[in-house]
Amino acid sequence: MPENPKLPLLRKKAMKLPLTPGVYIMKNKDGKIIYIGKAKKLKNRVSQYFGSQNGHNTKVRKMVENVDDFDYILTDSEFEALVLECSLIKQNTPKYNILLKDDKGYSYIKITPNPWGRISACFRKDDDNAVYLGPYTGNFSVTNAVDQAREIFRLPSCSKVFPRDIGKSRPCLNFFISKCSGPCGKKISQQEYEQNLSQAVEFLKGGSANMVKQLTAEMEQAAEDLQFEKAAKLRDKIKSIERIMSRQKVVIDGSVEEDVFSIVQSEEKACLAVLSFREGLLRSTEHFILPANENLSEARYEAITSFYSMDRSIPALVVVDGEVSDSELISQWLSEKKGRKVSLLHPKRGEKAKVMEMCLSNAAQKLGEHMGKTGTQTAVLDELAKLLGLSKTPEYIESYDISHTGGSDNVAGMVVFKNAQPLRSAYRRFAIKGFDGQDDYGSMREVISRRLNRYMEEKETGEGFGVLPDLILLDGGQGQVNAVKPVVEAFGLDIPVFGMVKDSKHRTRAIAADGGEISISSGRRVFTFVSTIQEEVHRFAITYHKQKHTKSAIGTSLTKIEGIGEKKAAILMKHFKTMSKIRTASSDELKSVSGISEKDARNIYAYFNTER
Repeated sequence: MPENPKLPLLRKKAMKLPLTPGVYIMKNKDGKIIYIGKAKKLKNRVSQYFGSQNGHNTKVRKMVENVDDFDYILTDSEFEALVLECSLIKQNTPKYNILLKDDKGYSYIKITPNPWGRISACFRKDDDNAVYLGPYTGNFSVTNAVDQAREIFRLPSCSKVFPRDIGKSRPCLNFFISKCSGPCGKKISQQEYEQNLSQAVEFLKGGSANMVKQLTAEMEQAAEDLQFEKAAKLRDKIKSIERIMSRQKVVIDGSVEEDVFSIVQSEEKACLAVLSFREGLLRSTEHFILPANENLSEARYEAITSFYSMDRSIPALVVVDGEVSDSELISQWLSEKKGRKVSLLHPKRGEKAKVMEMCLSNAAQKLGEHMGKTGTQTAVLDELAKLLGLSKTPEYIESYDISHTGGSDNVAGMVVFKNAQPLRSAYRRFAIKGFDGQDDYGSMREVISRRLNRYMEEKETGEGFGVLPDLILLDGGQGQVNAVKPVVEAFGLDIPVFGMVKDSKHRTRAIAADGGEISISSGRRVFTFVSTIQEEVHRFAITYHKQKHTKSAIGTSLTKIEGIGEKKAAILMKHFKTMSKIRTASSDELKSVSGISEKDARNIYAYFNTER
């Protein structure tokens, strides 16, 4: 990507900004706003954009490349900056901010006036005398709530018009199965019908818990007043509410309001999934496809602020799947919008962590559907699980390979495949430290031991080494498996370990297991998948080995010279770039390098010229 020629001027302007809170506004050459951000110290934050681009992720580099100028607004506090940032983003919809497009529309609950009022779900308000509840996001949850209210309070769902059609026909099946009070057959008085309608509206406004509490109080009062028929009807309504609520899967305990946010991303795209719980029940699910952002903590910040800038109902608790930039400010902002305390939580264990995992699964599924890979991924992982006799689908797979040259510069590579796709952010490299010389089994034992030790240290984080694999695949046969399994068992872990066996042409031939080898047919999807993993881990390990071996060879050559250690060898390589240039350099050229004395220069020159 070509560098923005205006970077020096933009940086010079940024360095004149004050060290105070504020909002910065990036514009392109047409004067259009392309990004809006907030900062605790404007000078520090904005100048970072226009320095070296090496530390920026892809999204930021693309944005900076298109910046022609920027503006800013000073605020009295970082919190005020956050409020202003959200407002300006909503007004201007900049290209490089996360923008959750609320294109699903809204739904309403319509209550027609008495006598004989009706409730229904609709998509818009009409200019009539009806009362409307809402708007709500997600038509499914609104339709479901209306159906529940009708069933509990035995309100009609047919197309008959009352009082016009009263007494003109017999009640339908819904009356006989206690889902309708049968006004068409004169089975209920207008007064009792309207009382049921009023209770249904209160149920829709306040939810099941409040309605049960209210009806229970009325039932007890009716029983105390010896109105046993009325008490029995109220009891039946309470049982209906409890029966209908039990049909739904209760995912969280209690009556706490809770929204759960999870982001899953591939190299190019990401999916944000949001699960909304009310009264312990899942009320709605939403997902948004976004550009990938390497900085997940910033992505979560932008996702949450964008989501609640769309006039959404704010819960008492927001659960997230990782760190969120400026989480305290977001909590303060949400609390002010709601009018009561709102907390952000990243659960590490327990029920909330399970719900978060469910949200992550939803995000992964939606992203997979968007990328057109879900079917294939699911099929190949299921096939692999059946082939290896695993108890669950291996969604998170780690693979290891050892690389060295005749026992020197021993290294190992670890690659990760998540949902059948490489998770490059989780790749790791290991330099073998426990011994010198060639010992592939010993090297693999050391690597797995170090990896599992890191898990024990970081398992509370649930990230990086804090995640255990569902399956370990080693580049090698039965010997590698036998070397590693005792290490895994010593940590008290139950992780399946298998080897990937190659044929004489270095192609995957079989999978090594405890009792021998499992043959893989070249016509099966799993053959291609395992071959891909084996090729990837071999490539990753050998690339690291070559880098280490080259560095080692250069360092060894220069450190043979009197007075030249590793530090001076590094200085020479940084200055001359190649060994060829060092060999052909004159004594004067050598001593002109900062950190290289005249004596060092003479020794280096003499070494290479004598050698020639």
